[in-house]
This record gives sequence, C-alpha cells and structure tokens, in this order.
Amino acid sequence: MSPVLAGVLQLLALIAALALAYRPLGDHMARVYSSDKHLRVEKWIYKGIGANPNTEMRWPAYLRGVLAFSLAGMLFLYLLQRLQGSLPGSLGFKAIDPDQAFNTAASFVANTNWQSYSGEQAMGHVVQTGGLAVQNFVSAAVGIAVAVALVRGFARSRTGELGNFWADLVRGVVRILIPISVVAALVLVACGALQNFSGIHEVGQFMGGEQQWNGGAVASQEAIKELGTNGGGYFNANSAHPFENPNPISNLFEIFLILVIPFALTRTFGRMVGSVRQGYAILVTMATIWIGFTALMMWTEFHHGGPAFDLAGGAMEGKETRFGIGGSSLFATSTTLTSTGAVNSFHSSYTGFGGGITMLGMQLGEIAPGGVGSGLYGMLIMAIIAVFIAGLMVGRTPEYLGKKIGTREIKLAACYILVTPALVLGFTGASMALSTPKDSLLNNGAHGFSEVLYAFTSGANNNGSAFAGLSADTPWFNTTIGLAMLLGRFLPMVFVLALAGSLAAQKPVPATVGTLRTEKPLFSGLLVGTLMIITGLTYFPALALGPLAEGLAS
Repeated sequence: MSPVLAGVLQLLALIAALALAYRPLGDHMARVYSSDKHLRVEKWIYKGIGANPNTEMRWPAYLRGVLAFSLAGMLFLYLLQRLQGSLPGSLGFKAIDPDQAFNTAASFVANTNWQSYSGEQAMGHVVQTGGLAVQNFVSAAVGIAVAVALVRGFARSRTGELGNFWADLVRGVVRILIPISVVAALVLVACGALQNFSGIHEVGQFMGGEQQWNGGAVASQEAIKELGTNGGGYFNANSAHPFENPNPISNLFEIFLILVIPFALTRTFGRMVGSVRQGYAILVTMATIWIGFTALMMWTEFHHGGPAFDLAGGAMEGKETRFGIGGSSLFATSTTLTSTGAVNSFHSSYTGFGGGITMLGMQLGEIAPGGVGSGLYGMLIMAIIAVFIAGLMVGRTPEYLGKKIGTREIKLAACYILVTPALVLGFTGASMALSTPKDSLLNNGAHGFSEVLYAFTSGANNNGSAFAGLSADTPWFNTTIGLAMLLGRFLPMVFVLALAGSLAAQKPVPATVGTLRTEKPLFSGLLVGTLMIITGLTYFPALALGPLAEGLAS
C-alpha cells in the first residue's frame, strides 16, 4: 500500500469513528449540563468545597468562580513543584526552579501544557499524577463550563443567570472526563503504553553504554491529556515516544481522543439551544477547516521535492517511521487546530509551508474544532462577527439565535478576537528586538523567527506544542510565555462570560423573512470566509517573515 493511500485511509477511518461518537456523546453532554439532579459523589464534593450547586450565578459570580478556582490550582501546583525534593516518589529529582515552576503551573492551569523541561528527567510521580494529571482534568472541565455558560446565554432570555460554575465543573469531571479517560487508558495499555509507578532503571544500548529510564502512570495521563485537549507529555519526546504512543493504532486512537469532545460539543450546543441544525452548521464549519488543513498538510509533506525526499516517499525528517507522513500530518493538524499541544513529530522539521500550516491552525484561534469548550465558544464568537458583517451588507440589525447583536455584544466579541494577536505579536516583537532572548535561537533567518513566533502563538492560544529548536528554559521565555498563557486563557473568558450575560438578559427576537438563516450552508461558508480573512489580515505580515519566506525559498 502506498503511503499516500495509507494516509487517506487513516483520515477516512478517523472521520467514521468521530461520526459514530458524535450523536451519543453530544446528547450525553447536553443531558449532563441540563439536568437538575446530582449524583451522590457530586454531593460529597459540593459539601467538601462548601458550594451550593443549585444557586444560579450571574456572569460576574461565574467569572469569580473560574478565576478563584484556577488561581488556587496554580498556587497548589507551583508549591508542589517547589517542594518536590521533599515529597515521596520524587525519584531523586530536585525542586523545580521558581521561573520554571511558574511557567509550568501557568501552563497546566491554562490548559496549555507547554513544557520547558524534560518530563522524565524533572518530575517525580507525585507531581506528575497529583499535580499535572489533576490539572488536565479540571482545566478541561473549566473550558467546557465556560462554553456551556455561553450556550445558556443564547438559550435563556430575560435573565442574567448562566448556571452554577461549581456544578458545571464537577459534572464535567465526574460524568464526562473520568469515565471516558478510564476506558481510554485501558485501550492505551492494551496497545502497549506504559502504566506503573516504577523507579529509574539502567537500560543497555545497542551501541554500548547505558541509559536511564523511569516508569510512571503514562497511559492514564496520556488519556486525559488528549481527551481534555491539554497536550504535554510524560516524556520529553511526547507522543513520539513509544511508551506514550506505541503504534499506528494507538496513534489514530489518540487523534480520535483529541477531536471527539470538541466536535461532539456542537451537538450539545444544538440540543441546548433547541435546534440541532444550528449545531450542524457549526460542525460543518469546523470540519471543513480541519479536513482542508489536513489535506493541505499531507500534500505539502508528501510532495516536497528533492532526491532525498523522493527516496523516503516524502518529507520524513523528524517523523516516526511507525506513523509515516499520513499519521504525522493527521496528528500535527489535529493538535494545532485544537488546544492540545501533544506532538508525535518534530514540527521544526516540517517543510516551510507545513510549519506554516501548524502555525496558522493555532492563529485561527484553535476553533476547528478547537479545545474542549474553548473551541466552541471561540467559534460562536466568530459566528457573531459573521452575522454582524452580514448585517452590514444588507443594512439590517444583526441577529443570531434570536438575539440582537448590538453595540455591547460586538464590542465584547471584538475584544475577544484582539487579545491573542496582541499577545503573540507583542511578545514575539519584543523577543526579536532584545538581544538576550535571541541567544536561545538555534537557527538564524526565517526559521529562527518562526521558532519564536510559534512559541508565543502556541502559548497565547493555549496550545502548548513546540516548534523545537528554541531553548525556552530561560527566565525570559519562562516568564513571558507564562504570562501569555495566563492572559490568553483567562482574558478571553472575561469577554465570553460578559457576552453570555448580555445575551441571557435579552428578550428573544422573532425570526422574519429578513433574518439570516444561520443553520444553512451559506452561513457556514460565510463563517469560514470570515475566519480566514480576519486571521489573514492579522497574521499575514508575521507569517511572511517566517514560514512563507522559508517555504518560497526552498
């Protein structure tokens, strides 16, 4: 079988699996967030944290819950790293330095999982499982909770109440993330992924000498890192490591885990607003971009010219032979079009255009299908921008799902889409202008610029993948990327929740003959065009200095 055909078959198999899971998972999540009943274990948790799950919250209270919980999680994870040397199961590793501990705590709380350290050489069992893995669950649940709050803003009227953050958080973990993660971990163990709490072992090498390896609860952390679109990795090689991702079957399964909740949330959205066709319109938009980016990535990696590439069957540098170009391209586009950040290949070794595709996927806002929760609310924000543009074209006050998009709503949406570009371009410009940050570059010219642009694009968009080639474990990059991750995660949530409160307080507007039909393919096309135009106008100059210049020169 040719490598190209193998890649296409993997894509088709993945689409089929996602289609089978779409309806049952989407309907289940809609029931979870619409139910007024609480499980016994949930009641114990509410009692333990002193929360009343039946109390409705307006958007400022909901936001305070998000920020307070995230701040507490960040402080706990920071202290856990700083005290690692005194903890049991530390494997002899010392405490993490302050700037790196801040960066890692910010990263995992922000659902980014950017890692400026080698996991198997820095973190012991307690920090990995009691700190990082726990944040993988709760940071993902926070993202879903904010998305559900925005959906309630569309679904409700004449009220500012958006539900209860603590109930949404606990239900997301208990009823969705934990059950699926348990099954997923068992599947990964069956595929050959590691799952133990062993210490450090001396392992002989083929060419002589020895190498140290340590075990860990890898499969369980791998399951939630992909399912929660967290990213990161137990080992420095991430999902290219055979202990994390042993074979092509586990590779395809991990991609499935990355995509299944973000895609299924469009069904949840349709059910909660009372129109599954509206969910299908958002799904079509996401799927169109994802399939288009995947096809473009496969094309540029399979058909890159040159004798070495021809002999290898394409641009195989930096890719695992057990995955090939097809499995690597699928993983690369899926992880950068979501806020996952896990990688099974060396993105810096992709072709110039291939590296640009990974960057553009993040710069879209990671909404195709995006992270768990963040992808849906990001796409709904862009839908508001699209109906506003359509309203300007026909001279009509824009409406979306029966809610008028007025001055307040469009200002909040505009602030949302401006946050991450300001962080990415601002920090990238400062890093290139100052002398010290440039000492971390291993490459000059366009590729070196791409390394820095990718790092801040990944951090501010809460992706967490690395282009590689950048020595980011320095006080400058640990601090600035940490700030980019925190601001890129929580500032947009402020605007999303404020927008949700504004929409929930409105009186529904009845549809008329002049109302834009947002469940139709025409709107999906308008939404795709809006996304590409806004992103292009924002990032094209920076992309032209990096991956585009490199691609045209090769």
